[in-house]
Amino acid sequence: MMPLTMANAGEEQCIQRITGRDETRRFLENLGFVAGSNVTVISRNGGNLIVNIKNTRIAIDRLMANRIMV
Repeated sequence: MMPLTMANAGEEQCIQRITGRDETRRFLENLGFVAGSNVTVISRNGGNLIVNIKNTRIAIDRLMANRIMV
């Protein structure tokens, strides 16, 4: 298991778990980041990520991406 920030661009990853406080986990779950979902890193920009999850592109910062374990 590794944080999403370590994933290679273009490779589909399966989310194993979300770490952090309840409100952080709830925020990410509302965006579609739930255990068992597939996520693909599209690009990186200064440590921030653009990811594709459930056919939607979402930009998340490095701190949020570190809470997503794949």
